[in-house]
Amino acid sequence: MQMVGALSQFRYDVFKRRNALNIWAKIGLTLAAAGLIALSAQIKLPLPWTPIPVTMHTFAILLTAVLLGRWWGGAAVAIYAVAGWAGMPVFNGWGAGITATAGYLAGFVILSLFLGYFSDRYIRARSFTTMFGLMLFANFALVYIPGLFWLNYWLVSVLGQPVSFAALLSMGLVPFVVGDIIKIGVAALIVKGVTPKKALGTELDAHKMAGWNIF
Repeated sequence: MQMVGALSQFRYDVFKRRNALNIWAKIGLTLAAAGLIALSAQIKLPLPWTPIPVTMHTFAILLTAVLLGRWWGGAAVAIYAVAGWAGMPVFNGWGAGITATAGYLAGFVILSLFLGYFSDRYIRARSFTTMFGLMLFANFALVYIPGLFWLNYWLVSVLGQPVSFAALLSMGLVPFVVGDIIKIGVAALIVKGVTPKKALGTELDAHKMAGWNIF
């Protein structure tokens, strides 16, 4: 029990210090997180029937959103996306530019703000079950909807290859569902393990903590 209590206090202290960092330290962490997302994007599995590869940067973005919080996590993903769109070689295969994945990247910025908000403001969101549900919604609604819209536009406008809705799903959604669920499950487990389960001072549900078992 002493070890569990010490671990709980350690998690609390780490996040309390994160919130208390000065602006320059937070900028440094944000830039470092953007760099880690760029590195994780190089771990990829190309698929022959779609211009969208399987990469690990989804996993890195999910964790960044929670570990850095809403604004700084969102900023890290936005820096990564804008840097790549501006020509810096940070996308998978050290690529750059506005490509078929632009809609997904824009969705990842929204995902980061969404997950960071709930993690910052609700202790309950740091449990495995709640975070798993939030990540599933954010990934498949906030990322794939703009991602598929942009992919369709890119195929038609850039490649001149209009496709059916079923073909669009087979290129931009279906191949990634199982892998995304696995990555979300692992990310939610990590969030459960590393985030504090007591109030840091800004949570909206701190008064409901009594009787909860969300460790």
